[in-house]
Amino acid sequence: MNILNFKTLPFDKKCDTITYHSTYLGHRTLGETKVFLYSYKSFFIEVFYSSAKASILMINSFNEVEGLEDYIKNISLDDLN
Repeated sequence: MNILNFKTLPFDKKCDTITYHSTYLGHRTLGETKVFLYSYKSFFIEVFYSSAKASILMINSFNEVEGLEDYIKNISLDDLN
């Protein structure tokens, strides 16, 4: 599956793909929303989750490296020595 196929999937199929076939990379906080980052084959997936509503607000997918900039500040390189 490529990014265009993923974008056209129904919401529940996107959730299945994320849960069973993608790799969790990290998360960031955007106001009161947590944004979870996953990788799947040749693209990345963001899941916007509201704790207050206990629900997923949005699923975003991208394949540009620039989309990772918001996550870089949360990555520690201390353990690489």
